[in-house]
Amino acid sequence: MIRKLLFAAGALLMNIGATAQDSIPKGEVNLMVISDAGRNGYYEQTAVAATMGKVAEQIGPDAVLALGDTHHYGGVQSVNDPLWMTNYELIYTHPELMVNWHPICGNHEYRGNTQAMVDYSGISRRWEMPSRYYSKVFEDDGTSVRVVFLDTTPLIDKYREKSNTYPDAAIQDVGAQLEWIEQTLANAKEDWTVVVGHHPIYAFTDKSESERTDMQKRVDTILRKYDVDMYICGHIHNYQHILRTGSDIDYVVNTSGALTRKPKKTEGTVFCSDAPGFSVLTADKNNLRLHLLNKDGHIIHTVKRNK
Repeated sequence: MIRKLLFAAGALLMNIGATAQDSIPKGEVNLMVISDAGRNGYYEQTAVAATMGKVAEQIGPDAVLALGDTHHYGGVQSVNDPLWMTNYELIYTHPELMVNWHPICGNHEYRGNTQAMVDYSGISRRWEMPSRYYSKVFEDDGTSVRVVFLDTTPLIDKYREKSNTYPDAAIQDVGAQLEWIEQTLANAKEDWTVVVGHHPIYAFTDKSESERTDMQKRVDTILRKYDVDMYICGHIHNYQHILRTGSDIDYVVNTSGALTRKPKKTEGTVFCSDAPGFSVLTADKNNLRLHLLNKDGHIIHTVKRNK
């Protein structure tokens, strides 16, 4: 009986997301982007994960960027927390997703033990998080993309002020991170520079406006200074592509890989959708593309940058 149940569960996982996905033109560098997905397989998480595997078969991703809230609701308590299995290891099981995952913390991870997020790199072969913020260069066949991973929760005052709820936020050195961001971007010489964080700089949301104004004051001033191509985040649980007057940056909110919320247009909105899914970032020497996909693997919007 147990073997029959396991077989049935496996067949279900294979059939979820079986709808034929769109063909995605590959670049020299190919990255997948997932965020806000940690729901123990509930809502759309399992379906999105299955489609990610199918798309990964097509593009052969170099890595997966995990932009926070891998673990709802209260983060993890240790590297042995069962949520590592139910939110991550037993969900993203496709062989083509056994590439390196480069994560950051979201606000929900800051409800728990954020050091465990870093330390899990020593447990899982594919979880590669060297610190709370870091930079990684992806390069192939003459094309280079620098991805700068930010730790945005401590950069927002409201989290630092709620030390009982977010105990690790107030003890982080904001000044040190901002100085590191400035130096990293000043020294970036790659073809493309993409900055990722959990919290948006611009977006429609009913969350506290101070989240965005703190990010605008502390982060956006630096990003505008150094020819950053895209800022990609999560947190809002929907897709939003925003262009702002006076900035050449594409600001993109990546949707939730599980439970979504309905967006509205705001100043600078180019596209928005409440479709659950994930994104695929492709780059060659002259083109940078961020394809926004729904849970069936269909491209519903593409952010395009050309040299």
